Amino acid sequence: MDAESQDINLSSPNKGLVVDQSDCLSDVPVEGAMGSSVTPLPPGLTEQKAEEFRTELSKVEEEINTLRHVLSAKEKHATELRRKLGLTPLNELKQNLTKSWQDVQTSNAYLSASATLDDIARSEAYKKTQETLSQAGQKTSAALSTVGTAISRRLGDMRNSATFKSFEDKVGNLKNDQI
Repeated sequence: MDAESQDINLSSPNKGLVVDQSDCLSDVPVEGAMGSSVTPLPPGLTEQKAEEFRTELSKVEEEINTLRHVLSAKEKHATELRRKLGLTPLNELKQNLTKSWQDVQTSNAYLSASATLDDIARSEAYKKTQETLSQAGQKTSAALSTVGTAISRRLGDMRNSATFKSFEDKVGNLKNDQI
């Protein structure tokens, strides 16, 4: 459908509209719709006034149905325009997330929390805790380095021992015998 046939004048709802009756909702019963002559009229309502209401209800239902078709045509047209512009759902999601994140960053709650975290980072307690943890990390690193050096030295000593040399010779002989 081209853009001209979708520009609907609501005072004349069928102008330029190609209506596909296959998805029409006219078969769906509406509570209180026409054909309710089985139920008695409410007190104070004349048959003439009831008929006027039924006629008006019929017109309103017809307008609703027309508007559904118009909306469907407009949604299809918008989808086609998005496709032509290269606006994929993923791009739209990215844009929405970016805008939402910007909104969060400018919100009072975020700014307040950020200011509180800045205050904490500048506090003496935070600085002392950071310094203590830094020193603990350095001491732990030094201790692990010392342990690693000790293990390396022990393995070196073990490799130079007579027992290891004897074992090494036997493994070497086994290897040579198999070749």
